Amino acid sequence: MTTTVRSEISEFLRARRGQVSPAEVGLPVGARRRTSGLRREEVAVLAGVGTSWYQWLEQGRDITVSGQVLDAVARVLRLGEEERRHLYVLAGLNPPLPTTPEDLTIGADVMRLLDGWMPSPAHVVDQYWNFVAANEAAQATFGYQKEFAGNCMIDFFCTDQYRGKLASWEKTAPIVVANYRYEVSRHGQDDGYRAVIDELSRRCPEFVRLWGRQEVVAPTVTMKTFNHPAAGELLMESRQLHLPERSDLAVVLHTPQPGTDTAERIAELVSQQRKDSRHLAASA
Repeated sequence: MTTTVRSEISEFLRARRGQVSPAEVGLPVGARRRTSGLRREEVAVLAGVGTSWYQWLEQGRDITVSGQVLDAVARVLRLGEEERRHLYVLAGLNPPLPTTPEDLTIGADVMRLLDGWMPSPAHVVDQYWNFVAANEAAQATFGYQKEFAGNCMIDFFCTDQYRGKLASWEKTAPIVVANYRYEVSRHGQDDGYRAVIDELSRRCPEFVRLWGRQEVVAPTVTMKTFNHPAAGELLMESRQLHLPERSDLAVVLHTPQPGTDTAERIAELVSQQRKDSRHLAASA
């Protein structure tokens, strides 16, 4: 542990300890108490560790630290998930996997982000790559609906939506699988991931072969050529952005490649989609 890190963990723990009152943890507040926060020995007792050990931790000494003990300290100091992960990093441990937020609804700000990306396509997927939401351009370009429960990993291998329309599908498939394994590594392989992997393993031998390669690659900007049945060849750059406050969501942004007429073709698709919607509403 470097001098800088020792200083950071010391300042962090002292600051957090000073912000927790004895009353919050069920301790009596004596008249002779000179500080409103907790004492070191109180944190140690409440966390179930030795007073000297906690003092050494707060001093940033080179001691053996476990995640279980750090979790106990984090609980006493009322640390939130981000602060708990920060403590892990300062102590030299791999931070715990992020937890899925209790509220899984899409906020109005995310929908504004999708609409603000118009006239270019944009959509949202959850951590398992289930489709969540899409703007008008994505609906018109890729055939996404306003509400759907498809999974883009399964669709990529098992439907014509990608396999029949995405140029260089064979070259893209290994990258997509490696990207998905990266997402599994970020969150941990729970039942949601296992359900997607098991279904693909049953339906697609090609996925089984690629998954067996054990490749892990973080998503980066990719160039896609999408053959739309009405608009023809569309060339786009695609990038996946994770939302820090919503670890379960990612926004996928598609940008028409400069020097092509892709933007104009997508605009025509959106215009036609709006005309069709008005016609259906008028005839209903």
